[in-house]
Amino acid sequence: MTSFRKELILNIPSRRGFVNITPQVREALKESGIKEGLVLVNAMHITASVFINDDESGLHQDYEDWLEGLAPHEPIHRYRHNDTGEDNADAHLKRQVMGREVVVAVTNSRLDFGPWEQIFYGEFDGRRPKRVLIKIIGE
Repeated sequence: MTSFRKELILNIPSRRGFVNITPQVREALKESGIKEGLVLVNAMHITASVFINDDESGLHQDYEDWLEGLAPHEPIHRYRHNDTGEDNADAHLKRQVMGREVVVAVTNSRLDFGPWEQIFYGEFDGRRPKRVLIKIIGE
């Protein structure tokens, strides 16, 4: 069994945003040389997410609206976490809903996706560099 590790550094210029990272994951898979196995992709920060869905702008706006309805950023005094002087409690909650990581099968050197599936990085407290781990195991 072979193991390959790569980190992506993402710096979203706004508080929130979604980025399709499928091309970077495909490139890492190519670099790994692994033909059969698994790819794990995870956000290495507690205010960011990695998830799989469709790359459609309306859906991304729906996520934005839905998440803001579930855990609105303001008023920031509504969250006890923000009593520490931070203002990102909502980002922690949004990350919890959207998830930390995804695992995708690798078959014949390709990500074994269903129709329309893509890998996304979700940022909920941006404006600074954050890491995404790509870990690939297999043969």
